[in-house]
Parts: sequence; structure tokens; C-alpha cells
Amino acid sequence: MSSSVMDGSAATGSQSDPTKDPVRWRILFVLLITIFMTLIGVSIVNVALPSIRQGLGATQSDLQWVLSGYALTFGVVLVAAGRAGDIMGRGGLFLIGVSLFTAASVAAGLAPDARWLNTARFVQGIGSGLLNPQGLGMIQHYFRGDARGRAFGYFGTTVGFSVAIGPVLGGLLIELGGPELGWRLTFLVNVPIGLIVIILGLLWFPRPLILRLPRTGSGLRSLDPVGAGLLGLAVFAFLFPFVEGSGSAGVWLLLPISLLLVWLWVRWERRYSRLGLSPMVDLKIFSTRSYTNGITIMALYFLGITSVWVLVALYVQEGDGKTALQSATFGIPAALLSAYAAHWAGKRVARLGRKLVISGLLLALFGLALSIIVVILHETDHLSIWWLMVSLSFIGLAQGTVISPNQTLTLADVPLDYAGSSGAIMQTGQRIGTAVGIAIITAATFYVLAVASWAMAMAVGFGLIALVVLLALFVALKDLRDRA
Repeated sequence: MSSSVMDGSAATGSQSDPTKDPVRWRILFVLLITIFMTLIGVSIVNVALPSIRQGLGATQSDLQWVLSGYALTFGVVLVAAGRAGDIMGRGGLFLIGVSLFTAASVAAGLAPDARWLNTARFVQGIGSGLLNPQGLGMIQHYFRGDARGRAFGYFGTTVGFSVAIGPVLGGLLIELGGPELGWRLTFLVNVPIGLIVIILGLLWFPRPLILRLPRTGSGLRSLDPVGAGLLGLAVFAFLFPFVEGSGSAGVWLLLPISLLLVWLWVRWERRYSRLGLSPMVDLKIFSTRSYTNGITIMALYFLGITSVWVLVALYVQEGDGKTALQSATFGIPAALLSAYAAHWAGKRVARLGRKLVISGLLLALFGLALSIIVVILHETDHLSIWWLMVSLSFIGLAQGTVISPNQTLTLADVPLDYAGSSGAIMQTGQRIGTAVGIAIITAATFYVLAVASWAMAMAVGFGLIALVVLLALFVALKDLRDRA
């Protein structure tokens, strides 16, 4: 099955070369609206947790799963959803994912209790996991060269604006609706956006509802259900100990089980290829240096940098007594600069290549060092805590020059028939890096906080993040040398 058919690109003139089809910019617009919705949904929830506790009488465990349930199901379905889109059509699965996410947002906003809310969050994660790899796959399908860099640049700009607006919008909605209604509005705000996306997708996607379900036995095997199950279980077993947060020793036994499942999955995929069937993931892509280097950089970057915003929120609120809304403003300059940098870098990634990513990682290290200086000087009353907005701005610039360019460079040499699953593997690495990084770095920060000051704890936390970013920098330099 050709990739143009899989994407439903049956518009006149697009079958031969979809990258010259003008409809691609409208498709990108729909994708960006959706990314905006899903990221707003994630960042708003972080602000809404205290109101959820008050409104539903939720326990600390309930609140943990409001965040973790979404992350868990999102990570588990990513790769299988990406491969299904490669085979059955990305446009249809994208709209199914949006519909699930929107319906789950309604259910979450009307939740009568914490169990209902967490069930809705699980479904939201599935919907987001379905739609995200289709978005990456469609960008790869419709854009090449400089245009692909610009498309991923717009993608990064949308991410930056979403991260900036989300917490502030959440704070305003909670202020507007009060403890009972406010947190519900943070979920229901997704609904009109989701409906707009579905309508525009139906209007603009070429042949939007065609899902070419395999009818023959070999066609069904091309979905590789065993491989999908093994990898999904492996991701679940690896992520669960980090997102569950109970501290139970027994739950960490899942980590060696996850490694065993990965080994079984690799054996199965190799056997599948030897039989002449289409595996869920073509393991040959891992022999492409630009791909393996790129996904390693992305996993390490998310392993470190994601924890910055968690630590800052904790420090500003618990260490310095600021409100949740005030805390949200600390990240606004960084997010806006990230949006600008992603747009700027997207136009230049084809020319500058991995040098852009290296520059971004250096900016991140500089921003982390400045942030350590700010918290130490603030403890001695020599500097206002608001100077963190300046130091974090360098990390915002780093995000714009690392994430989108790295996506473009990583996926540049991936075959289109595996565009969805390859992009999903990269996103799975991000999710694993985020979960592991937040768990380890926040634990180390609180360990230091138990015996020292907030400034010392933050310095240790930021220092650990800098070590991880330094590892990512070494991989980026290796990739630059490999390309040369």
C-alpha cells in the first residue's frame, strides 16, 4: 500500500507527489490546533490539582493518578498507534484520537468523583496516544527538505505558546469558576477546540474517513498484534514504577520484567521479518545513525529539562510562598522565546543541521548555571526570585532550538512506510525520559532539602539536570562527527 493511499491523499495531483499539494498547509493547521489543545490540557491540569482535591475530596493518590494515568496510557499506545496509522491511514486514526480525547474531556469535566475523573484521564491518554504519531507521520508525508523544517518549526512554536498560555489560562478559569466549577472548566475548555478540529479534519483531510482495514490473513498480520502487545506491555512495565509513586519496593520488580519483554519483542520482530511479514517496527532503522543519535538526544534532553519546570513550581510556591498563578508566570518568557526560537530554527535547520541542536544544548547549560546562581543569591537576599524568569529564558531558547530541529534531523532518513511508528518510538523515548527524570531528580532534590536549604536542594537538582544535558551534548557532537 502506498503512503499516499495510507494518508488518504487522493486529491488530484497529490498521489504522485503529496509534497506539492497545497492542501498540506491546511492539514498542518489542523494538526497544530490539535497539538495546542492536547498541550493546553496537560499544562492546565497541573494548576488545577489543588482545586480538584477540594472539589472532589480527592486523596493524594487520586491526584497522582490524574497526572500519571494520562502519561501511562499515552506512552503505552504510541508505537502501536503509529504503526496502525502507517498501514490503515493516518487521517482516520487522527480523527478517532481527537474524538476520544474530546469525549474524555467532557467526561472529566462532568466527573462526580475521583475514580470517574481518573478513568476519563486514562481515555484522554489513549486518544492523545492515537493522534500524536499520526500528526508526525503526516508532517513527514506532506513535507520535505526546507518545508519540513518550517513545518516542525511551526510545530515547536505551537508547543511554546501552549506551554505559556496553559497555566495562566488554568489559573484564570479556576479564579472565574471557583473551587467547584473552575477545575471542571479546565477540562471542558478542550471541547470546543476538539469539535473545531473534527469539523476541519472532515472538510480538509483528503478522503478523511478511509481506514483501509486489512481483510486478508496476511493483512491482519501486517498490524503485528503480538509485537504491539509485547512492546505495549514493556513500556507499561517500565513506566509504571516511575509514575505510580507509592514507593513500594515490589513495584520496582517490573523494571527487569520490562527488559525481558523488550528482549522478547526484538526476537519476535526479527522472526517476523524473516517470515517475510511487515513488523510493527523495522529494526533496520536503528542502524541509521542519524535516527539512533537523534532519539538518544531527545530521550536524554527530556530526562533532564522536563524536571526544570517541576522544580521551579515547587521552589516558587513551597520555598518562596508564591501563588499557583504567580508560579505560572515564571515560565511565560521562556515559553514565548521557545516558540520564537522554534520558528527561527525551523527555517535554518536544513542549512545548519545538528549545529543548531548543539547550540541549543549549550544555551540550556548556560541557563541552568544562571538559575543556580539566582537561587543561591536569592537565599542571601542579594537577588529577587523574579530573576529566575531571565535565567529560565535561556532554557526556553534552548527548547526551541533543540526539540523541533532534532525531530526534523532524526526523521529525515526514515522510510515513509514507517514514519508513524518511527516517530512514535521517538515520542516514547521522550515519555520514558520525562517519567524517569522527574522521579529521580525530584527525589534527589527532596533528599537534599531534608538536610539543607531550598537553595542547596535546587542547586543539586539543577546540577543533575545539567549532567544529563551534557550527555545529550556529547551525543549531538558525535552525530555531527558521524555526518561529517
